[in-house]
Amino acid sequence: MKFGPVPVAEAEGAVLAHSVGVPSGRLRKGRVLSAADVSALLAGGVRDVIVARLEPGDVGEDVAAAALACAVCGNDQGLDITTAFTGRVNLIAQTAGVAVLDVAALEAINAVHPMITIATVPPHQQMAKGGMVATIKIISYAVPETDLARAVSLAGSGAITLARPVVKTAQLIITEIPGGAGEKGRDAIEGRLQALGVTLSDVVLVPHQTDSLAAAIAASTADIVLILTGSATSDIDDVAPSALRGAGGQVRHFGMPVDPGNLLFLGTLGDRTVIGLPGCARAPALNGADWVLSREICGLSVSSQDIAGMGVGGLLKEIPTRPQPRRGR
Repeated sequence: MKFGPVPVAEAEGAVLAHSVGVPSGRLRKGRVLSAADVSALLAGGVRDVIVARLEPGDVGEDVAAAALACAVCGNDQGLDITTAFTGRVNLIAQTAGVAVLDVAALEAINAVHPMITIATVPPHQQMAKGGMVATIKIISYAVPETDLARAVSLAGSGAITLARPVVKTAQLIITEIPGGAGEKGRDAIEGRLQALGVTLSDVVLVPHQTDSLAAAIAASTADIVLILTGSATSDIDDVAPSALRGAGGQVRHFGMPVDPGNLLFLGTLGDRTVIGLPGCARAPALNGADWVLSREICGLSVSSQDIAGMGVGGLLKEIPTRPQPRRGR
């Protein structure tokens, strides 16, 4: 691609690099100049313009952006692809879900040519319907065809996808202690579920006792079981994890390096997920439970290794009510 100033008389067919005023209005940058445009520029006293002119082997910005967008999305990946405009294409979530990114592939694509770029939300970010998952931008007016082909090949079968919810119903079991929070937090938890299209089918209150909680867990018929204890779960042998085992389930992981949200545990009951929620889940603010809950609802099983990897970036927000402040006064 050639870029720079040329006499207006020689600019027909080139791409205007900067907007220019003419007697009838304004010619916007990115416009392919026609013979009429050249006449208008000359009539306005403009003698030189800065343009880009594609050469053999170049691909225009819009064509390049559209090709790369199709490549990174693959087939039926839950994303809408906007029409390319000024070298930009956005990938929009068709439904609520979780962004699934092939980070290595995307980093490799961004390293092919500095004018070929993809910017995304963080991996596994929860998305609402209509949310922008990524934007593909060809910075210059054209890129070499060979570089575009290389970038497209690195996308594989789809480097950006949207995992859509597979869970339909959830049950919330709340354990009660004298003077405890009771059903406080129900609305916040139900809001989280509704954002992912999940119905809170039932809320059960039981005493904060292993046997009572185990019976409630075993009786649940929901797709996913959430437990909110009246007293914080502080050990893998505390009431709630013990109750899950007593109901015939397993504890897959206890604790997480995300704050707020440390006191979460994750388990299974047959083929269903059971999540022991930390106390901070009573509030709508983002916490570690959100990261686990959204993935599990969207069919992305969370492993202990996944949870360990959440620590970097897992310091979410200081809260003034924390009993032991994390910094001195």
